[in-house]
Amino acid sequence: MALHHSEETHQNLCARLAQATGRDLPEWIRVLENGPTFLRFEDRVSWLRSEYGIAHGHATAIVHEQDLRRAQRNFG
Repeated sequence: MALHHSEETHQNLCARLAQATGRDLPEWIRVLENGPTFLRFEDRVSWLRSEYGIAHGHATAIVHEQDLRRAQRNFG
């Protein structure tokens, strides 16, 4: 599944994560990295939503950001 919102919306969602969820982005990245190994984007989004009760937009932003950071580590 691709990211379905604009880069501006993505940045806004990431900026509001701590306020909306009680955890900041680095904490959510750790949650994903320590959670079950799902290969598909949507599976990771669904897991965050069901396990932690967060909104779809926030879950999507977290997974997208994790993918971006992982790509930077692999190619940087």
